[in-house]
Amino acid sequence: MRPAHIALAVLVAAVWGFNFVAIKVGLRDFPPLLFCVLRFVLAATPLLVLGVRRGPPVAWRHVLTIGLVLGALQFALLFTGINVGMPPGLSSLVLQSQAFFTALFAALTLGDRPAPRQLLGMAVAFGGIGVIAWSMPAGNSLLGLGLCIAAAAAWGAGNIAMKRAAAPDLFRLMLWVSLVPPLPLLALSLGVEGPAQIAHALTELTWLGFAALAYIAAGATLFGFASWGFLLRHYPASLVAPFSLLVPIFGMSSSALLLGEDFSPVKIVGAVLVFAGLSITALRLPRGLVPAAH
Repeated sequence: MRPAHIALAVLVAAVWGFNFVAIKVGLRDFPPLLFCVLRFVLAATPLLVLGVRRGPPVAWRHVLTIGLVLGALQFALLFTGINVGMPPGLSSLVLQSQAFFTALFAALTLGDRPAPRQLLGMAVAFGGIGVIAWSMPAGNSLLGLGLCIAAAAAWGAGNIAMKRAAAPDLFRLMLWVSLVPPLPLLALSLGVEGPAQIAHALTELTWLGFAALAYIAAGATLFGFASWGFLLRHYPASLVAPFSLLVPIFGMSSSALLLGEDFSPVKIVGAVLVFAGLSITALRLPRGLVPAAH
């Protein structure tokens, strides 16, 4: 890879890693489901500027599937998990278990059997998640961990949908995909969080909450996907995908520095095991499966 493109890949990983800090900050102003709604509304606004004459680059069934699974389901689970107590730094790491769910779903639906190295990586990483779970107190924190793992599974399913869609333009696809989650998430927000909580969040919005929302939509979603799609158009997925290993490094370090997230020795052991498992499998992802934005 050219040095400038390596720098771009590292920058995307840093933007996606810091995204977990932005989520935690934004959740101080927004309830999680409403936060998801606004994230996708803001991410879809470039369609108004670019125009909608050029439709989505794939069939609508792919847009709807990706939007519901990779957009609405994944982020509703992730934002709720962080909201109920899952630390953002650990979330950035646990969410990367999507690689193993991707391999599992690829084996079940595409016939791509995991290699022995992938199976070893899965065992090591999920052992690390078990250590992290053992270190967390029962209650909301453990519930948050479960929701984060479920979000990783949704991401894995979304990766399979992305592969089947085979979009020639990933950035344009994500603009159209961003149109799908707002309505179902808004209905869920109205039912779960209620109109009063939604109205309070919108009327009492702080500049920090708006900055977090803008960062997640413009930085992590639009810039991240545009840059990642550019790299994937110029290099094999097997060369680009390993840079996603940097996401939890940036996520955990920024959460520790900016939010004071504490990492006990047991959590550090678990994190090392998860990262080791990810490293073992990073170069063995099924060809063409693409990490999604965070």
